[in-house]
Amino acid sequence: MTETPKKLITPQTKVGELLDAFPELENVLIQIAPPFKKLRNPILRRTVARVTSLSQAARVGGVSVAEMINTLRQAVEQPDYQLSDEVPLGPRSCPETPDWLRTDRIVKRMDVRPMISAGEQPMGRVLQELASLAKGDILEIVTPFEPAPLIDKAMERGFHTWISTESPEVVRAYFLRP
Repeated sequence: MTETPKKLITPQTKVGELLDAFPELENVLIQIAPPFKKLRNPILRRTVARVTSLSQAARVGGVSVAEMINTLRQAVEQPDYQLSDEVPLGPRSCPETPDWLRTDRIVKRMDVRPMISAGEQPMGRVLQELASLAKGDILEIVTPFEPAPLIDKAMERGFHTWISTESPEVVRAYFLRP
């Protein structure tokens, strides 16, 4: 019986899919970027890893997408990947607080860390809160990591976003409805 070939690793590959197909890559991910140690948490593995692409994970880890993909591919003997256009860093590329972020415009604050700790995926609830914002309103969420998939979804819907990392366990993400 021949073994089914494993899917090629790409920027769109979800972290959970990657680790299901190649469990031996967990340590490689952690070597690429130490924040990925959180993947050892079974709750985060079941929730966040299922919706986070490698492209988004690279942004969270502050590493090049091409470098991450090629390191992972080399570890499982896949051919090198050529990424012609590096994925932009999004909110991380702007270290200074944007002009639009004013505390008097924050109409809702959500700490989703307890939801994540309980094994829940907060994205649906946060997207509902975003949908309820009026023009000029800001939503603040607190997470234990950069919520890259959520930021991408919010940006697709026209929101301005910005993050502030206070500590390895406290990341504040701000969403403005323009």
